[in-house]
Amino acid sequence: MKKNMGSADRIIRLIIAAVIAVLFFTNVVSGTLGIILLVLAAVFALTSVMSFCPLYTLVGINTCPKEK
Repeated sequence: MKKNMGSADRIIRLIIAAVIAVLFFTNVVSGTLGIILLVLAAVFALTSVMSFCPLYTLVGINTCPKEK
């Protein structure tokens, strides 16, 4: 897998994942919506750690800076 996510994109995804996790575990968001958002947060965190987003590959987006 070739990296296709830049640092800013990774940080934003991790922040969103953390916010969703806090909202879920403090019972602000619960039920089916809470579970769906928690799964989304897990996907965001996983793609941030790997620096690879499969959806970006399908759409042709690359936020990773070009190597010289």
